[in-house]
Amino acid sequence: MAQDKAQTGNGALLRVNNIEVIYDHVILVLKGVSLEVAEGGVVALLGANGAGKSTTLKSISNLLGAERGVVTKGSIIYQNESVHSLSPNELVNRGVVQVMEGRHCFEHLTVEENLLTGAYTRSDGRAAIQQDLELVYKYFPRLQERRKSQAGYTSGGEQQMLSVGRALMARPSLILLDEPSMGLAPQLVEEIFDIVKRLNENEKVTFLLAEQNTNMALRYSKYGYILENGRVVLDGDASTLLDNEDVKEFYLGVSGEERKSFRDVKHYRRRKRWLA
Repeated sequence: MAQDKAQTGNGALLRVNNIEVIYDHVILVLKGVSLEVAEGGVVALLGANGAGKSTTLKSISNLLGAERGVVTKGSIIYQNESVHSLSPNELVNRGVVQVMEGRHCFEHLTVEENLLTGAYTRSDGRAAIQQDLELVYKYFPRLQERRKSQAGYTSGGEQQMLSVGRALMARPSLILLDEPSMGLAPQLVEEIFDIVKRLNENEKVTFLLAEQNTNMALRYSKYGYILENGRVVLDGDASTLLDNEDVKEFYLGVSGEERKSFRDVKHYRRRKRWLA
């Protein structure tokens, strides 16, 4: 494993070191997960449903308590400081914001009111908040068009944009983005990921994104980690993972050999070289 290597020339903004997570005092979900996110990077956390991606993000943002989960081992270091004891709102003040899976929004509020809730921890004045609101509208012009509409009446794609835009209103250094493609049409998925790329390049926002759409995530990321059953089983540069034959076969549905039958593929765990 190359988990101790930075993914860009910058230093590590976030380091997760060998963490274990238990739910309800008995269910072991994460079993020694380690990863790094370089400052200015876009890192993909990949794996099937139930692999532990969302739990990893919630461990970092300290949102496990609401689901009776706890980090029992390991450490989480952000900007060279342990953040395990910080509350979620303290982490937001430090620049760590999570966009939850499922496009959560306040349905009875307008789009613009939802965006403004993202700035609730800020104390830098109305002018600065208005400036960032205009920045969000620059990246998401559709939100500007719908700014007076109730969020509950917007489309799934618009609600995903709203979730990311609300996170931006907190002026984050690191966004934890959970399953941004879920339930969206391919064209909208491409649009969301393109905006992530532009925010990373132009606004210097660092992203750790959990995603089942392996192909899309690796196309827009610089580095990737693959989770299976609560463990990191493979990591590397995004381009290297895209070219990996096991990743192609078991996550992209492409094989360099003859086409596999469903019966062959459903028993893939026996044949994974990284689990041998």
